Amino acid sequence: MTDNLPKSIDETLTLLRTHDYICDRSLATLTYLSLTLNRPIFLEGEAGVGKTELAKTLATGLGRDLIRLQCYEGLDASTAVYEWNFAAQMLALRQESDSTDIYSGEYLIKRPLLQAMEPHENGPPVLLIDEVDRADAPFEAFLLEALSDYQVTVPEIGTIKAPEPPIVILTSNRTREVHDALKRRCLYHWVDYPDFDRELEILLARVPGAAIALSREVVGFVQRLRNEDLFKAPGLAETLDWAKCLVALDAVALTPDIIVDTIGAVLKYQDDIAKIQGSDAHRLLEATRSDLRAAE
Repeated sequence: MTDNLPKSIDETLTLLRTHDYICDRSLATLTYLSLTLNRPIFLEGEAGVGKTELAKTLATGLGRDLIRLQCYEGLDASTAVYEWNFAAQMLALRQESDSTDIYSGEYLIKRPLLQAMEPHENGPPVLLIDEVDRADAPFEAFLLEALSDYQVTVPEIGTIKAPEPPIVILTSNRTREVHDALKRRCLYHWVDYPDFDRELEILLARVPGAAIALSREVVGFVQRLRNEDLFKAPGLAETLDWAKCLVALDAVALTPDIIVDTIGAVLKYQDDIAKIQGSDAHRLLEATRSDLRAAE
């Protein structure tokens, strides 16, 4: 089922924008090529820049199921593919004869990779393999094999091959380098922080209750913060969270006091928060307003 896929880069941009995912043309081009060529996308970048959101938007825009595999240290192939319902198997053995087939689909618990390889009524699903950099190298090797042939094996049942390849998006926050072999299997894109205009457009689309003047100050201030010596610079997700907090407080403009009171929506480490207190909040706000006046 591919008839609802975008037929061009412009259609891809329109599809994403319709669902408030505003990206640059290079990412839209890569997305179009991924959908057209059945190639996985590997998105790398800082946390909170919209990598995971692309998968969610594609699933919504194309009307496909979203299947998410959250990676973590120690994740292994069997956990990502399937496991057996041992309690139900033991109960079946007690209640029925020894000839009961306890290794049938009735007792199989399907995990994300197996779910993604099965037929779906509304077309191949979107398989999000999130934060693959948190998994171990052996799991990367397994993924390489699974994504090469779009199939997985359950030893007791056999090999399950996808009738049509799922739409696969892998993300990485680059906490460690992912092996080149896996990257080569994918179309690669580094998702950077958005520039001022795009971040403002995203904020206005995602937080419609935010006034334009406040939105401009929020975006300008966050852009200034990213140039400070911080342990963790705020991502786009933090910009949106902060704007929602300010709208909830009926704020119409930033002030040093309201910045200090709500900075926990933007910065997540105490050392960073301590740097943006008092005079520093005032300094950054004045610099932000100076930038905005110069841009007018």
